[in-house]
Amino acid sequence: MRQGKVTVVGAGFYGSTTALRLAEYDIFDEVVLTDIIEGKPEGIALDINQSRPIEGFETKLTGQTTSPAGEGYEAIAGSQIVIITAGLPRKPGMSRMDLIETNAKIVRAVVDQVVKHAPEAVLIVVSNPLDEMTALAAKASGFPSQRVIGQAGMLDTARFSYFAAERLGVPVGSVRTLTLGSHGDTMVPVPSACTVDGRPLADLLSAAEISALVERTRAGGAEIVGLLKTGSAYYAPSAAAARMARAVAEDSGVTMPVCTWVDGQYGISGVYLGVEARLGAAGVLSVVERDLTEPELAGLRQAAEAVRAKQADVASL
Repeated sequence: MRQGKVTVVGAGFYGSTTALRLAEYDIFDEVVLTDIIEGKPEGIALDINQSRPIEGFETKLTGQTTSPAGEGYEAIAGSQIVIITAGLPRKPGMSRMDLIETNAKIVRAVVDQVVKHAPEAVLIVVSNPLDEMTALAAKASGFPSQRVIGQAGMLDTARFSYFAAERLGVPVGSVRTLTLGSHGDTMVPVPSACTVDGRPLADLLSAAEISALVERTRAGGAEIVGLLKTGSAYYAPSAAAARMARAVAEDSGVTMPVCTWVDGQYGISGVYLGVEARLGAAGVLSVVERDLTEPELAGLRQAAEAVRAKQADVASL
């Protein structure tokens, strides 16, 4: 049964691909796609709507040009989920942090409009630098912390799983991996949670080989940016954001690695950080703590302190 409405803000490659995935799930009445480039979201929506008879889904796409002053945002009214992809992507040689000031202004402006037109929505933030933009969206919206989530861990974990499967020559479905911490330099892989057909990854690969996979995962976005030369990854990131939105829409309670408010778990408090959480209609239903090894826990606490300082800085942007 189709119900509800989800909005994707930003009709670049990431946003438009996310809108397509959400529409093809065929679980929503409507997917709204907005952008400040005149005609772009309307054109993409028309194109996707024309694929509906071929792919057999009934979810309606609505494209809406918006202005920096907020015109057009009435189209998002009543959205139960808003995914914020707006902002500049990375160019080769840029770090996620290089985008901070520009994207902070964009995210703050978008959040103001969401508060005005869709005040009950769950916010899923994907703009970079991810952890900082999620914290900023929470502060700017004033929403309860469980209703503001960042997409990072799903993507990083998927990259880690793919690299491990490719290295071992096994189906991706047989591999389970996990990354926590930040979306960037302080990403914390969790080898104790990594298995292949239920066997510990450490039984199949040496510590050095696992370390190499971790490094490639950490630089996974930069590797794609370097190859594309214009723009950044969007197929895997959009899959991750869409799955998070689906978990919220279906009130599924499924556990996913996401960026969420941590307040006491793992001995860490008062920071947005990548951890596992159960997602449902209210956003984050609960943070899921697992038994970590001492090095993993130390890495997670280190990541928390690294992003805490940056999140304090971004609050003033």
